[in-house]
Amino acid sequence: MAASPEASLLARMADLVRAMPAERGGALWRLAEPDRQLDANVVRLAPGAEVAVHVEPDLDVLVFVVSGQGRLETGEGAGAGARVLEAGCVVWLPRGARRGLAAGPHGLDYLTVHRRRPGMTIGRAPGAERETRPAGAEPLGGEPVCLLDRVCPECGRLAPEGAEVRFCARCGTALPER
Repeated sequence: MAASPEASLLARMADLVRAMPAERGGALWRLAEPDRQLDANVVRLAPGAEVAVHVEPDLDVLVFVVSGQGRLETGEGAGAGARVLEAGCVVWLPRGARRGLAAGPHGLDYLTVHRRRPGMTIGRAPGAERETRPAGAEPLGGEPVCLLDRVCPECGRLAPEGAEVRFCARCGTALPER
């Protein structure tokens, strides 16, 4: 029987924002729990820095301003549709809406929360036609390549193709027989 998930304290926002120099921007913290349904980040925009106005087509995003001041830009031009942001503001950015952020003279620290993006997958481009083959016809592409004889059983490194390599260049372990 699988163990039940447990609630846990992940971070103290005040400690995160105090730990990073005010002039340095970037991610202060990221949610990294396995098997989660959400993504969350604490981001610092350095004084005067901006996230250009853009459209997120897939995800709604919730923003909580932890500290500092800035502007939420929603319009076409600079200042058009701007909303003042300060510590304690909660903003909903629906998918498809134009949004950008600009930090004030002392910077802007904010938490974003959104549904986790699915992993990258390989698929057909929208509108690409699927190839049809007559029943019983051989599939295109031949046999799949098996690389197991080139993978180091100890460290997982892939040996170069073509050379008659018998030992892993990283750890020295003997590679499987070909």
